[in-house]
Amino acid sequence: DEYIERLVWRTPGGGSRGGPEAFDPKRLLEEFVNHIQELQIMDERIQRKVEKLEQQCQKEAKEFAKKVQELQKSNQVAFQHFQELDEHISYVATKVCHLGDQLEGVNTPRQRAVEAQKLMKYFNEFLDGELKSDVFINSEKIKEAADIIQKLHLIAQELPFDRFSEVKSKIASKYHDLECQLIQEFTSAQRRGEISRMREVAAVLLHFKGYSHCVDVYIKQCQEGAYLRNDIFEDAAALCQRVNKQVGDIFSNPETVLAKLIQNVFEIKLQVILNSNKYDLRNSNVLMEFNLGTDKQTFLSKLIKSIFISYLENYIEVETGYLKSRSAMILQRYYDSKNHQKRSIGTGGIQDLKERIRQRTNLPLGPSIDTHGETFLSQEVVVNLLQETKQAFERCHRLSDPSDLPRNAFRIFTILVEFLCIEHIDYALETGLAGIPSSDSRNANLYFLDVVQQANTIFHLFDKQFNDHLMPLISSSPKLSECLQKKKEIIEQMEMKLDTGIDRTLNCMIGQMKHILAAEQKKTDFKPEDENNVLIQYTNACVKVCAYVRKQVEKIKNSMDGKNVDTVLMELGVRFHRLIYEHLQQYSYSCMGGMLAICDVAEYRKCAKDFKIPMVLHLFDTLHALCNLLVVAPDNLKQVCSGEQLANLDKNILHSFVQLRADYRSARLARHFS
Repeated sequence: DEYIERLVWRTPGGGSRGGPEAFDPKRLLEEFVNHIQELQIMDERIQRKVEKLEQQCQKEAKEFAKKVQELQKSNQVAFQHFQELDEHISYVATKVCHLGDQLEGVNTPRQRAVEAQKLMKYFNEFLDGELKSDVFINSEKIKEAADIIQKLHLIAQELPFDRFSEVKSKIASKYHDLECQLIQEFTSAQRRGEISRMREVAAVLLHFKGYSHCVDVYIKQCQEGAYLRNDIFEDAAALCQRVNKQVGDIFSNPETVLAKLIQNVFEIKLQVILNSNKYDLRNSNVLMEFNLGTDKQTFLSKLIKSIFISYLENYIEVETGYLKSRSAMILQRYYDSKNHQKRSIGTGGIQDLKERIRQRTNLPLGPSIDTHGETFLSQEVVVNLLQETKQAFERCHRLSDPSDLPRNAFRIFTILVEFLCIEHIDYALETGLAGIPSSDSRNANLYFLDVVQQANTIFHLFDKQFNDHLMPLISSSPKLSECLQKKKEIIEQMEMKLDTGIDRTLNCMIGQMKHILAAEQKKTDFKPEDENNVLIQYTNACVKVCAYVRKQVEKIKNSMDGKNVDTVLMELGVRFHRLIYEHLQQYSYSCMGGMLAICDVAEYRKCAKDFKIPMVLHLFDTLHALCNLLVVAPDNLKQVCSGEQLANLDKNILHSFVQLRADYRSARLARHFS
């Protein structure tokens, strides 16, 4: 479009009618025809050029393909020549290796024969009793002499003693003399600080029996003047730093020499210090940085145990004795701070019999003890006992033999159970049980829930230490099941006493409510003399009972956690309902008294909502519905009794409430209910 537009504007007469030149369609058509012809000529010319280039390209492609084929043939010929050359080289190499093997097969026996001949010559000199060879006479050839005598010594050991006893003795004597000379030479070179000479002598001595003595000499001399500080491990670390730099240049096994040096420090130098006083071996970690050729941690642990072996043999006896004395002191210090003399808790048949009777009858056996609100449980004491036991478990892990570890850990656990669970918690539970007043006591102070709260917290701490510190020590041993069983038994024993104490505490709560009702509730409350002048919404007895119940519910929620709260509140709620139900059965109700009873039960039901136990709320809902029978018109009794809340109740229960009405004896009411 743009091309044609430009062509039109270039053509004279191709503009619009309003331009300087008038629009001339004929000229424009003529211009178009001429331009189309020019384009056709140009297209033909370009097409001929394209055909020429295509022919040239095809020609060059054929020539290139021919050249590639020629190169491929040349490459195949070259590859064949290369394969032939490679096969020829392999053939020649095989021949050379075969020839080398043959030469070695000839030369090795020859060398051995020459060496054997020399050894026989030297052996003859020992046999004749006169050493003439320069190698034995010239002190500068001690290295060659050592090599010869070492081989002769090995040969002499294979000879029969009866025929060659004398020559064997001479060789052994010479062997010992050369060994002593070499060690002396090594010692002198060490004092002079000649590392290269020490390396040469150590290499020769490597095949002698006295090589270990050479290492001992080196270790002894390098420690001279090394211990100047108060901390032996700082001195040992500095010594090892110095030795570590040169030991690799002297010995072929530097890590073994360094390990032997550290072993010498432990077994000799450190042992002397330990015999005189105590020492903190945690500083031995500074020696971990050196290459000791083995598991460094295991190596150092073995060294530490080796110097403490006399102490570790009866470790667990010392540990248990110490732990018992510490635990007893912690407990005694606590009871002394309370000015409390622990009373003896009986054991044996009589105590077991009392325990069974108490569990089955819930009777307080023995005199009640006034604890003055003291629970005799202390988190500080518990933390101290657990801390002592934790440290004992850590020492047990470090100091016990792996085979004895589970058994020793179990013994520590039994001490924890004895002092924490029995001497402290169980004693507090027994004291708390003895401090619970009888259910008919007036204005009794109930402290056992405080004992429950603290015992619950202590159980959590005890269980955490069991899992965190004891379990890793016994997890893969038969002692695991034994510990779990002991833990289960002690917890069940504690829970049984807690259940007994809670049950007796609930009885006391119900007893307190009974005293309140007996003291505050009057017969005239539900049968007033003036029916038209009743100004109260609910009775004074109801107000005081509800206040008491709310206080106890709050205390139970603060003393327990989890499902235990719901379980105890449900039991209290059921007993609370039974008490109110039986209490209401004791009175006769006028119409206005029945309304007041309904108001009381409504207040009791509002109090029951604080329990947040559906079953308890349902019981009071039903009781509230029963109280409606006290005020409903006689004609509507049957309709109310068949209502949703009362339809499923026993007819005797319904009848018992209807009988409480003051107008029950009227023939009209009895007829409607029959």
